[in-house]
Amino acid sequence: MARGTLAFQLWICLCALLLCHVHCFYLPGVAPQDFQKGDSLKVKVNKLTSTKTQLPYSYYSLPYCTPKQIVDSAENLGEVLRGDRIENSPYEFKMREPQMCNILCRITLNAKTAKAFKEKIDDEYRVNMILDNLPLVVPIRRIDIESSIVYQHGYHIGLRGQYAGSKEEKHFIHNHLAFTVKYHRDPVTELARIVGFEVKPYSVKHAYDGKWTEKTTRLSTCDPHSRKTVTNSETPQEVEDKKEIIFTYDIDFVESDVKWASRWDTYLLMADDQIHWFSIVNSLMIVLFLSGMVAMIMLRTLYRDISKYNQLETQEEAQEETGWKLVHGDVFRPPVNSDLLCVYVGTGVQFFGMILVTMIFAALGFLSPSNRGGLMTAMLLLWVFMGIFAGYSSARLYKMFKGTEWKKITLKTAFLFPATLFAIFFVLNALIWGEKSSGAVPFGTMFALVFLWFGISVPLVFVGSYVGFRKPAIEDPVKTNKIPRQIPEQAWYMNSAFSILIGGILPFGAVFIELFFILTSIWLHQFYYIFGFLFIVFIILIITCAEITIVLCYFQLCSEDYLWWWRSYLTSGSSALYLFLYAAFYFFTKLDITKPVSGALYFGYMLIGSYAFFVLTGTIGFYACFWFTRLIYSSVKID
Repeated sequence: MARGTLAFQLWICLCALLLCHVHCFYLPGVAPQDFQKGDSLKVKVNKLTSTKTQLPYSYYSLPYCTPKQIVDSAENLGEVLRGDRIENSPYEFKMREPQMCNILCRITLNAKTAKAFKEKIDDEYRVNMILDNLPLVVPIRRIDIESSIVYQHGYHIGLRGQYAGSKEEKHFIHNHLAFTVKYHRDPVTELARIVGFEVKPYSVKHAYDGKWTEKTTRLSTCDPHSRKTVTNSETPQEVEDKKEIIFTYDIDFVESDVKWASRWDTYLLMADDQIHWFSIVNSLMIVLFLSGMVAMIMLRTLYRDISKYNQLETQEEAQEETGWKLVHGDVFRPPVNSDLLCVYVGTGVQFFGMILVTMIFAALGFLSPSNRGGLMTAMLLLWVFMGIFAGYSSARLYKMFKGTEWKKITLKTAFLFPATLFAIFFVLNALIWGEKSSGAVPFGTMFALVFLWFGISVPLVFVGSYVGFRKPAIEDPVKTNKIPRQIPEQAWYMNSAFSILIGGILPFGAVFIELFFILTSIWLHQFYYIFGFLFIVFIILIITCAEITIVLCYFQLCSEDYLWWWRSYLTSGSSALYLFLYAAFYFFTKLDITKPVSGALYFGYMLIGSYAFFVLTGTIGFYACFWFTRLIYSSVKID
C-alpha cells in the first residue's frame, strides 16, 4: 500500500513539474524590473541560428570570449525543443552608464577555429542575445517604405567580401558591437525599465602600440580617451589561421517614450497587415459562396425532396423515385476499416481541442513571445490533456458501429498517431544530433515527452473511452438492410478520387495566405503574433471544411452512392496534400537551404504538420457530414 501511495505522489510531483514548464502561460513577461542608475544588467547569449541550415548551435560552440564560468539558464520544455541554449556572457552593462570601446578579450585563431568561423559565416549564422527578456535586434531601414524600420533577430557572425582591386573573396568577422539600450524612466522615482535592445555590428582590424597587456593596452582604432569611435570606413577584421582578433563593444543608453507594457509592439509591428485583411476577405468570399450552396441545398432542394417523399403514398410511386432516399437502408451501414476511422476521428477531436484552446489563449495575449517556448509547451500539454476527448469520441463511434472490444480501439487511439509522429521526430532528431546541433533534443527531455505520452495521455484516453463506451449507443435514424444495395455506375466527376481531390482545394484556398506568414515565421525566424487573424482564419477553415463536405456528400447520396463515411473524412482531409505541395513550393522559391540534412528536416517537419492538418480537417468534414446525413434521414417518413 505504501509503495502505491509513493508511486502516486511521484506521479503528482512529475505532473506538477511539467506544468511548471508552462509558467502559467505569461508570467515571465509580466513582472517588470526596475533599475537604478549604475545597476548591473545581465546580458545572456542564446543559440546561433541560420535560415540556410535550420540547425541551431550553442553560442560557445565557436571560440568567442567566455565568462569565468559558463552558467546555463533554466529552460522550459518548449525552449529545449526549439533548440534554445541560454547562457551567461562576459558583457558587463551598468544601467544608464554609457561605455565606449570596452575590450572583451583577444583571441588568436588556429586552422580549426578559423575554419569553424568561416563555415558559420558561409551559412549566414546569426548571434542571438537577451537582455531583460528582450531579444537583441538589428534595426534595418526599409527602402520601399519611408521612415519604416524592420527588426532582424540577432546580428550576423560576419560577412564575405573583397578588398578593393582584388577578386579573391575573404571572410570578415563582426568583432565590434555598438549596443543601444532603450529605457523608459519614471520622472518621480528616477527608476528605469528596459524597453529596447539593439545592436549595430562592425568588422574592424584593431591596432595597438607596444606589447599586449590585458588591463593597460589602448587601441588606436577605437579609444574612449580620444573619443575615437569605430566606423564602417575602418579596415575589416579578416578570418584566417594565426590571425589575432580583438573583441570590443560600445554601449549607449537612449531614453524612450515607449512604456514597458508596449515594449514588444515595435518587434511585432506589421508593415503588411493589409495582406492579412485581403487573406480574410478572400477566405470570406469562399465561405459565402459555399454557404450559399449549402443554403440552397438545405432550403430548396432538401425541403422539396423531403416534402415530396413524405407525400408519396403508393409503393409504385416510391419505386419510381431516385435520389438520396433510395439508399436509406444502406446509408448507415458501418464502413470498411471502421476501427481505423474511429481512431482517426478520435485523434482529430484531440487535435481540434488542442488548437482551439491554444488559439483562444494566444488571441487573449497569454502566449506572448516574451515567454519563449510558451506556445510549444502549452500545445504539448493541451494535446496530452485532450486525450480524454479522443478516447470518448472514438469509443462512442466504435459502439455505434456495433464494436465490442473497446480496449483495443482505445490502445489504437492512444498509440497510432503519436507513435507515427514520434518515429518521424526520432529520425529527425538523430539527423540533428549527427550534426552536433543544439537543436537535438536531450535524453532528459525525450524522457519527459515519453512520460507525458505514457504517463498522462494514455491513461486519459482510457478514461475517455471508458466513459464513452458506458453511454448508450447512438441510434441510427433509419434501419439498415441486411443485404447491401448495388451502387450504380457513377459519372466521371462523381469518382471518389476526383471528388476527394476537388474537396480539398477550397479549405486550402481559405488558409493559404496565412500559411505563408506561418511558414515565414517558422523557417525565416521572424516573429508571429497575429493570433487574432489566425483565429478568424481557423473559424473560416472549420466552416469551409464542413460546407464543402456537406455539398459533396449530398451530391454523392443523390447519385445513390452510400459509401460516405471515409469519403467525408478524406474530402476535407485532402487539403493536407495541397498544404504539403505548397510547403514544397515555398521551399524551392523562398528558402535558400542547400544542405541535405536541412532539407530532410524541413520536409520531415512539414510532413508532420501536413499529417496533423489532415487529421484535423478530416475530422471536421466527417462530423459535418455525420450531422447532415442524420438530419436529412430523420426528416423523412420511411416505412
